Amino acid sequence: MAGRPRRKPVSDAEIDKIDGFSQYALLPWVLVMLAPVSGVLHGGYPRPSYALAGLGLFALLYCAAIVVSFMPRVQDGRLPFGLALLMVPVTGALAGSLPHALVLYALLSVVCAVVVPNRAGPVVILGVTALGAFTAYMRSEDSDIVSTCTSCLLAGGIVFVMLKLFNVVIQLKETRRELARVAVAEERLRFSRDLHDLLGQTMSVVAIKAEAVRRLAPRDPLAAAAQAESIEQISRKALAEIREAVTGYRETSLAEELDRARSLLGAARIEPVVRESGPQLTAQAEKLLAWIVREGVTNVVRHSGARRCEISLERDADPIRLSISDDGTSPDDCPEPADSGSDGNGLRGLTERLTAVGGTLEAGPWQKGFRLLATLPARHRAMPAVAVAVEAQGRGGNGSGAPMTA
Repeated sequence: MAGRPRRKPVSDAEIDKIDGFSQYALLPWVLVMLAPVSGVLHGGYPRPSYALAGLGLFALLYCAAIVVSFMPRVQDGRLPFGLALLMVPVTGALAGSLPHALVLYALLSVVCAVVVPNRAGPVVILGVTALGAFTAYMRSEDSDIVSTCTSCLLAGGIVFVMLKLFNVVIQLKETRRELARVAVAEERLRFSRDLHDLLGQTMSVVAIKAEAVRRLAPRDPLAAAAQAESIEQISRKALAEIREAVTGYRETSLAEELDRARSLLGAARIEPVVRESGPQLTAQAEKLLAWIVREGVTNVVRHSGARRCEISLERDADPIRLSISDDGTSPDDCPEPADSGSDGNGLRGLTERLTAVGGTLEAGPWQKGFRLLATLPARHRAMPAVAVAVEAQGRGGNGSGAPMTA
């Protein structure tokens, strides 16, 4: 038996679109007064002008109470609460004498839900409902008691719940903003702490040993050379630690790398064309493909002289395919790029990463330019490691543009 479909979670963009509850959405509810107005005009009611004036006063009080309740300048609820209290005798007088006027208690219930949004709101709504039922009973209209109670409870209850939900959404948005601010502050603190841990003691040692070299150089060159060698070893170790830390900071998702590739290509006046299809991959596969996108696009920008670069990711294919192609120059025309494999982030570093999981990396010409093609076998998504086969064309991995195989 198939399980129930899982609901899609609400995205942050959808939450940001909710600006809050608008008081103007409640103003059209005043149209329910058309029923008593029609009853006065077509029911032969004596002195209809007085009745219409009373209905106009009620409509004015209703609109004023709704609008004033949402005004930011109103610091307390005295004015809206006073308007709501003034509506009570007006509603009782009109509902007790005019035909079809019991519906006014529903509007009074809406006003009470807006004016009293706290825990006392439901109690006030119940009080208005009881008052409406009593008025219907005094008019000997037993059939209207149920309809009056239902309309009061539904109108007031719906508005009360809606206001509560919108308040919760507003609090959620404020909480998200605060969490984002705190996350940025914590990340800055972590970054500064990591840099202090990596460089603080090391630079202090380097400074002390450099001073020792300066003092020993005139009278003991051998000791000064030993101290210089120690400085070199410490510096190399610190550089390796910094590279490891920076690599950790620079790790991003495949989606972020594709967005970054669009921005980088556009800034270099290279037309970006990005095509994606298929479901998500494992975290390890996404990480490997993200590194390929970063290095491939960097090589296109630095060495290709291309006018157009196309990135195609087919997650639903078997094998999964990622290609980066451009219409740039040939390998013989390209300047020899710097070796980026020493820091583990170039094509050589990617070759080592792919070799560790059974993959390959090749570079070579493609039509009028170059292409980087990665193929990934479609296997179970929960596997901790995936076999990767990468056929690549691009510049810069080995410094010569020749095919490169792990």
